[in-house]
Amino acid sequence: MADTVDKRVEAVALPVLEEMGLELVEVQYRREQHGWVLRLIIDKQDGVSLDDCATVSREISQLLDIEDFVDQAYNLEVSSPGLNRPLKSMTDFQRFTGRKAKIKTIEPIAGEHVFIGRIKKTEGETIILEVGRREVAMPFSQVARARLEIEL
Repeated sequence: MADTVDKRVEAVALPVLEEMGLELVEVQYRREQHGWVLRLIIDKQDGVSLDDCATVSREISQLLDIEDFVDQAYNLEVSSPGLNRPLKSMTDFQRFTGRKAKIKTIEPIAGEHVFIGRIKKTEGETIILEVGRREVAMPFSQVARARLEIEL
C-alpha cells in the first residue's frame, strides 16, 4: 500500500515542483512512532530554503486534500535532502561529479558491495568512482543505494 501512495503522491507533486523549479528527490510514506508520515524530500541547484519547504507543504497539502487517496491520517513533512543527499539517478551522479559518495551495489563488483570514493565521471549508464588510488566502474543498474558523503 505504501508503494501505491508513494507513486500517486509523486504523480501529484512532480508537476507542481517542476513549476516551482524544484526537484523531487524522494517520497516516503511509512508508519513511524507517532503515526503515519508522508515525507517529501525536495532539492534545487542552490539548495532548498525554509520558505521553499513551507510553500511546497501548502501547495501539496491542498492537492492531496482534493485527491483524497490516502486512507489514514498522516503528517506531511517537506524537507531538504541534507548533506547526505541520496543519489537516485544518473543525472544526480552527473550533477555531483567530484563529490564524495557511498554506493552499495546489488551484486559484488571486484568482490565488494560497498564503495566510498569520489565520483570521477559518468559514461553513459556507468559511474566511475575513484576509491583511494583505483577507479571502480559500476553500471547504474547495479546501484542498490547511493548517498553523498559529508566531507570534513
